[in-house]
Amino acid sequence: MSAIQRIALVLTIIGAINWGLIGFFQFDLVAAIFGGQDAALSRIIYGLVGIAGLINLGLLFKPTEEIEREPHTEPTR
Repeated sequence: MSAIQRIALVLTIIGAINWGLIGFFQFDLVAAIFGGQDAALSRIIYGLVGIAGLINLGLLFKPTEEIEREPHTEPTR
């Protein structure tokens, strides 16, 4: 997994946590940290999370062999 994919995955997880907080507690953590939903920095974060989600769409279509990094080893006898 490349560095960009790892960053995108972290941003996607942050977005998922934020949506969970909104859904369960009606609390928007990104807006609370960066000055409200209309603040420029909040909108940038929302945009980055959206782009990260699009980048992670590629993970859905990768074969399993490419996603797994650890080589398969046979047990010794």
